[in-house]
Amino acid sequence: MPKTATTKKESDDPELIREWSLPVAATLGSAVRVKGILQEIRSRLPAAVRKSLDMQSSALTLVMPETSKTAFRATSSVISAALEDIADLPIIPREIEEILTITASERKRWLQDGRLPSAGTRTVRLQGRARRITFHVFDPRIVEDLLDRGAVDEWREEDAAAKAENRRRAAYQAKLTRSLKKQKTAKQVEQSAGEAVNGLSGWDDFESDGLLR
Repeated sequence: MPKTATTKKESDDPELIREWSLPVAATLGSAVRVKGILQEIRSRLPAAVRKSLDMQSSALTLVMPETSKTAFRATSSVISAALEDIADLPIIPREIEEILTITASERKRWLQDGRLPSAGTRTVRLQGRARRITFHVFDPRIVEDLLDRGAVDEWREEDAAAKAENRRRAAYQAKLTRSLKKQKTAKQVEQSAGEAVNGLSGWDDFESDGLLR
């Protein structure tokens, strides 16, 4: 539950503090996700107060001077409203990699083959740069379901089996190619030998004399 308090640190001015605990349904046990939620909530606040909101463990903490009671109340209201549907905030790539304990290459492969469904794309501008990047985001409830039923382990087993089958096919194809190459080489040698024999001077006379019978 949100908590509000006024504290006074040694040699510091009195401060207003409020804390919001984040539910597991929102964080899915991911510290990276908590940081992503913090960044999302900060983006909805006025620039002047964004850094007043920080995170501690799986909770968001707003700290402002006691003299800023009006701004503190207004900011608290914005944060509380934003957190009402925070569990539905789409999951970004680095978050899903930590939640499912997968690599970037696995994420891209499973996204491409459809096993990891996309919830759409998001475009952002890199901080301090003009370039924008676009990436896929994911539905938190689908990710939670994948996590609960151990889908990643199944996919890795499927990939291992497919990789083994591909190696078997590649080995067979290589063996077949070598066999066909040997047959072709043998035929070429035989053909060359025949052409050499047919090209001998006087061979027809030699054969007509019956010396080969």
